[in-house]
Amino acid sequence: MNDREPPGTLAPHIPADLYHRAQTTGRPIVIITGAPPTGRPARTYLIPIVITGACALGLIGTIAAVLALLDYAAHTAAAIAGAAGPIGIGGLTLKLTRPNGK
Repeated sequence: MNDREPPGTLAPHIPADLYHRAQTTGRPIVIITGAPPTGRPARTYLIPIVITGACALGLIGTIAAVLALLDYAAHTAAAIAGAAGPIGIGGLTLKLTRPNGK
């Protein structure tokens, strides 16, 4: 049988009759392919940028949460100090807040 496929993975888009005709006549088969890609695909740059952005947003959120907790703690300490009035230990009296009238 002479009707067989070309050997190997030469080019699957070449019809078998064209291949056999080129084999019998001795004419070469010219395969034109596209140029290889010169740059990297955008995905190689996009993934690190997305990961870096997510880390930056997480860090900003963590800092905002810590600052909110510190603000809340400062307000709580001020409220407790204002309600407690002057604190006296032994002979020393310490007034934690300023008087309201002055």
